[in-house]
Amino acid sequence: MNSNRLQSLDALRGFDMFFIMGLSGLITALCALAPCGFTEELALQMKHVEWDGLRHHDTIFPLFLFLAGVSFPFSYARQREMGASSAKIYWKIVRRGIVLVLLGMVYNGLFKLDFDSLRCASVLGRIGLAWMFAALLFVSCGVKARVAISVTILIGYALLIKFVGAPDVEGADPLSMQGNLVGYIDRLFMPGRLIYDGGRFDPEGLLSTLPAVVTAMLGMFTGELIRLPEQRLSGNRKCHYMVGAAVVLALVAIVFDGFVPVNKMLWSSTFVCAVGAYSLAMMALFYYIVDVRGWRSWTLPFRVVGMNSITIYLAQRIINFGGISTFFFGGVAKLCPEQWATVVHSVGYLLVSWLFLYFLYRKKVFLKV
Repeated sequence: MNSNRLQSLDALRGFDMFFIMGLSGLITALCALAPCGFTEELALQMKHVEWDGLRHHDTIFPLFLFLAGVSFPFSYARQREMGASSAKIYWKIVRRGIVLVLLGMVYNGLFKLDFDSLRCASVLGRIGLAWMFAALLFVSCGVKARVAISVTILIGYALLIKFVGAPDVEGADPLSMQGNLVGYIDRLFMPGRLIYDGGRFDPEGLLSTLPAVVTAMLGMFTGELIRLPEQRLSGNRKCHYMVGAAVVLALVAIVFDGFVPVNKMLWSSTFVCAVGAYSLAMMALFYYIVDVRGWRSWTLPFRVVGMNSITIYLAQRIINFGGISTFFFGGVAKLCPEQWATVVHSVGYLLVSWLFLYFLYRKKVFLKV
């Protein structure tokens, strides 16, 4: 493994992906063993909110997009050091965005060739487009211009979804699932199937990709900060700046939540600020522990996942990890009471998925897009 690689980034990405790999299900199963107010609330954090609000499960996707942004200043600097031309860098950015959109469609069943029911919007597609536009801005604009663009997007998007509703739904709240402009734009222009409200809304649609670009840009600002030479800014000071920015974003989200609520489905501007605060705080924590203090040995389980994050996301759609887990752990689960059997199945699924990635890690097989 490259010794110059930012190990805190891989570790945090792996920590984030662990919840998608089955950690959320395991925590929920463990909470069911000891029901009380705390465990009920903890289990609730492993589920998405239905509309307005924020739980931990709602932070997984935007944190991943944020981390994709953090990594770009490092890869961009490497490309420049290797003498890559601007045209080549622009092409690689656009190609990666297109590939992620296509992989998202593959994840949603592109190869079934049932185009009427195919969902074209996807998590990977959102990452691909948001990261692509943010990266193009990174290459083309200076820091001040990108800050101005980010603020303009957040303010403009907040005003747009607050005051402009769907013209085809008379009298509905512009911030409701039925009456929002985001769904209306998708109904007009998004091909394929929309997955909510009877095929009238999709959380990874076209218009809401715009504020997601800011999520990726927040990651790129953070990556630029971390890349600064130690002589110019110490690791401790970098952490202070990240925490300070997290506090500011959290306050903005709290203050303006009454104007435009924190809402993952709409990727509202307050949602961008709230998850940006969480992402910065987590990045500061991992960067301080792993890269500033140098405490790295404990991160191996996370880095194994973080270095092949897109692989495991796609593999869970293709490989029957649940069936493999049942093959090895089903007998033990049958011997357990029902609630403990759920825990055994959850542990088995997580272990089988991780061992698959560990095998790839040992063989130095990493999917790069």
